[in-house]
Amino acid sequence: MSPDEIEEAMKGLNDEDRAELDRLLTDGMPIWSPMEGPQQRAHDSEADILGYGGAAGGGKTDLEVGLALTKHTRSIIYRKEGTQLQGIYDRIEEITETRDGFNSQSKIWRIDDKIIQFGGLANPQDHKKYQGIPHDLKCFDEATEIPRYMVEFLMGWKRSSQPGQRTRVVMTFNPPTTPEGRWVIEFFAPWLDPMHPNPAAPGELRWFTTIDGKEVEVESGKPILVEGEYVQPLSRTFIPAKVEDNIYYMESGYKATLQSLPEPLRSQMLKGDFSAGVTDDPWQVIPSAWVDMAMARWEEKAIKPPMDSLGVDVACGGKDKTCISARHGNWFDKLQDHPGADTPNGALTAALVIAARRDNAPVHVDVVGWGKDTHTHLIENNIHTIAINGINATDEKTKPVKNDTNGQLSFYNFRSMMYWRMREELNPANNTGVALPPDPALKAELCAHKWELRSRGIFVLSKDKVKEILGHSPDKSDAVVMANIKTMKKTDDFGQVYIMDNDYDPLA
Repeated sequence: MSPDEIEEAMKGLNDEDRAELDRLLTDGMPIWSPMEGPQQRAHDSEADILGYGGAAGGGKTDLEVGLALTKHTRSIIYRKEGTQLQGIYDRIEEITETRDGFNSQSKIWRIDDKIIQFGGLANPQDHKKYQGIPHDLKCFDEATEIPRYMVEFLMGWKRSSQPGQRTRVVMTFNPPTTPEGRWVIEFFAPWLDPMHPNPAAPGELRWFTTIDGKEVEVESGKPILVEGEYVQPLSRTFIPAKVEDNIYYMESGYKATLQSLPEPLRSQMLKGDFSAGVTDDPWQVIPSAWVDMAMARWEEKAIKPPMDSLGVDVACGGKDKTCISARHGNWFDKLQDHPGADTPNGALTAALVIAARRDNAPVHVDVVGWGKDTHTHLIENNIHTIAINGINATDEKTKPVKNDTNGQLSFYNFRSMMYWRMREELNPANNTGVALPPDPALKAELCAHKWELRSRGIFVLSKDKVKEILGHSPDKSDAVVMANIKTMKKTDDFGQVYIMDNDYDPLA
């Protein structure tokens, strides 16, 4: 029968017959089904870690809720703020037509044999509240608002004790609007980073694991031998979706709302454009655009100019990294980073520094904490070494820069001065031509530093505060800003020097 014939036949049914027909048609059907298109492909994807979304209105939250209701037994859905979960509660109630089983105090919803938990991650240690709690579905709703370290920490408990129960992680998000949210572009680089050397198609599976403390892409999902143990790589993919893929939103006129947004929100929310503008914090020390320009200038050099400086941030053991940055004039080489486990003492770290050093370059070492022992070993080996202590005072002042400070501001401490000097170097008005290696982690660290004006001068956030923002120590950016120090070379290595060259002028 044609649809018109079916409609005509139904006109003759009374209310009781219609109700019975509805029951027969819906009996045995799942409580939720994905829409055809990207949501269906995301629902069916075999990826261990799925990124979904891009533009607004693609059915991101519905995918998370639908999977929890139909495919998984123990799920959790995270948002940055607990108050942001209300819309998810409402959607579950709309689908199930009841609020029975929901405990607003514990934020747990029990529906038949399924448990859906909800979590907020507003504070730096909130992720620890969910440590050790297993879920076979972990969803991070608007993942760009949640720090990467929290997401990676919580993914560690993606598991199930039920035989045959699939486990997976789902991250839904629009393009980030702040520098802190751009970690998703690095995480899903084959799909989202236009500069990635080996781009992936939407929905294509790629496999990743950690080797020597670094996340690396591997050829397949077959176990690989790492440090004497076989490690199972996890599959990852990203599937884009936009409002046109959601028939319900299209019928509601939501697309017209998105079209009326100002740029760059229009491109971000309507088109899912991850290259659209990101708004910097007004108190960000180094604007993101300046870092982008410096990285765009960088190119590999077959013959490198003489090395003028080394910056060394030391990690002895632990999960932080020892980072070595080499500056050749205004060109910074790719950073050398070593897991803390590979640099357990000052002697081994000093040996790595000596191996990296060329052309009698001065070595600037952060001596707060673990770096003191490294500094001592370098001095004992007659290496021109400068001890850097970020909390020390400095008489330096800001340099006059067009459209920036007028040159009369002091610095709260030496760390503040180092990061501000990097700002002065990268300021396009200075036309220094500084080239930084295109390293997403380095960019994130440089852009995470904020400043404020105190009675003693410009104060840049402490290392511990930046660590709270990033979830890890800013080892790379610290090494770079130390390499940026313009210490005069000596003809021969002769030991330590504690002062910076007072003739340093970023405008020269």
